[in-house]
Amino acid sequence: MLKELKFTMSLSPDLKDRLRVIAYKEKQKIVKFVAQYEAYIEDEWRIIVRYDTAHGFAHKDIIHPNGTTEKQPLPFMDFNTAFTFAVQDLKVLWDWYKIAYKKELGIDE
Repeated sequence: MLKELKFTMSLSPDLKDRLRVIAYKEKQKIVKFVAQYEAYIEDEWRIIVRYDTAHGFAHKDIIHPNGTTEKQPLPFMDFNTAFTFAVQDLKVLWDWYKIAYKKELGIDE
C-alpha cells in the first residue's frame, strides 16, 4: 500500500518562497516524488525548479520564465537518495535559483 507524504514549507521570512513536496512510499522505499521550489514574483506563484520521477527516472527541471524547461537526469540509482538530494538542494540553493530566474526576467535585486 502506498503511503503519501505531502507538505509545503516556507523558505523565506517574507513567505514569498516555498518548497512543495509530494512523495509516495511503499514500505521504506520512495516510489515516486515531486519536490519543487516556487517563488512569488510579479504577483504570481512561479515554479522555478522541480525535481520529480516522471518519465520513469529521477531528474531536475529548471523552468525558465519563457516557458522552456531544461531537464537534467540525476545520477542516483534509487529514488530515496534522489528525493533526499532534491529536498536538500532546494532548501539550500533556492535563493540562487531565484536570483537566476529574476535575472532572466530582467529584474535586478
